Amino acid sequence: MISQNTPSGAGGMNVIITGASRGIGKAVAEIFAANGHDLYLTSRNEVTLYKCVEELMTKYPDVTIKAKPFDLSKNDETVALGNWCLKYGVPEILFNNAGLFEPGNVYNEPDESLERQMAANLYSAYHLTRTLLPPMIELRRGHIFNMCSVASLQAYKNGGAYSISKSALYSFSKNLREEMKPYNIKVTAVIAGAAYTDSWASSGIKRERFMEAEDIAKMIYAASQLSAGACVEEILMRPQLGDL
Repeated sequence: MISQNTPSGAGGMNVIITGASRGIGKAVAEIFAANGHDLYLTSRNEVTLYKCVEELMTKYPDVTIKAKPFDLSKNDETVALGNWCLKYGVPEILFNNAGLFEPGNVYNEPDESLERQMAANLYSAYHLTRTLLPPMIELRRGHIFNMCSVASLQAYKNGGAYSISKSALYSFSKNLREEMKPYNIKVTAVIAGAAYTDSWASSGIKRERFMEAEDIAKMIYAASQLSAGACVEEILMRPQLGDL
């Protein structure tokens, strides 16, 4: 575990981000750190996670940054992450960003493809949220962001089990939104098209065709800054020229 223990500035929030070591997760971590909020980060890859933390600590020495690797495709590790975070306080922001994409078609994709992607894309968010919610409900505050996809809304070429898992995450978000209204806890489904991250770097498609990870981070941060009486239920973003 790596940590930077300097207290954040006045008004800083505790922000938990899964899948935080690269791409959209890292971009979201950066924008919250830049604005003085404390970070609790995880990803499965220990090396890339700690490299991310070192970069953020160098740029933002006045915020608390703690990190620990967990494999969120495993329910026991997901619950362990939640309990680890709660040792340091109740989160104001939870970004369920951990995920897995395995291309394929329903009729011929590899065995266990659905199980693997449901575990990474849905069960991780479900079990982490359930672990963190009791103290959030008690304090009647918080904002949960779930990283969905345009594949949550429509059939996606070569999407198969991935589209199924992301559709389930979107349904989870909608149900959770209704359940959390009485407790003043906001829920936002982030429905994003293709953003330029490491997974697209070798595709041969020009970077200009994609959104930037920072574009999505800016929208998430903006949604987190609204008054208590306003909730952005969905953030739907696509590249300017449409889906790839």
